[in-house]
Amino acid sequence: MPFIEESDLLDLHKDIDKAQIINERLLDQIKYKNKDLRKIKLQRNILLGITGLFVIGVLAITSFTAGLSSKNSFENQNNHLLVSIDSLDAVKTRIDNLKAQNEELSLVREFYLAKAFLDKEKIYSVQVKSFVDNNVTLASEALTNTLFVKTNPFYAYSLGNFETLDEAQLFRKQLVQMGFKDAFVASYQDGKRIQIEDPY
Repeated sequence: MPFIEESDLLDLHKDIDKAQIINERLLDQIKYKNKDLRKIKLQRNILLGITGLFVIGVLAITSFTAGLSSKNSFENQNNHLLVSIDSLDAVKTRIDNLKAQNEELSLVREFYLAKAFLDKEKIYSVQVKSFVDNNVTLASEALTNTLFVKTNPFYAYSLGNFETLDEAQLFRKQLVQMGFKDAFVASYQDGKRIQIEDPY
């Protein structure tokens, strides 16, 4: 068994006592640091709580103010709506009138387009009468399905505008059955008669 001298043993005890004192001081410092950390953490939590409450308060005030202003603007819009309902009826009436005028103009435009088409294309019509003088009040150039053409020295009055000769011949047959015995089919282009067609 090894032998320790008394002086060495005393030195070891002194070293142990010093170490215990140092450990106790370190423990005290750790406790003190823990208290400081808890205090700092508590202060930080309090600061975060106050900041959160402040932000919530600001948002609540902002939304409340925005609600009031939107309510006021909604009331202003309602006042404008109440004022403009009468003018809205007037605008609707005006729009309806414009639509009706637009439909009438479309019909007129279609008439002139059809007339221009008929002038350019070769069409077939059934001539029912011719006159020496141009004093026939039956014929109107506004009638889309009639032709009133000058064929020297006569003025020819024709009914129907057909794309094919067969359609014109069928219409001529119906007119003959109605009493127009002298009716015949003629072809026209650019408002002038080209030739008299075969009646059958």
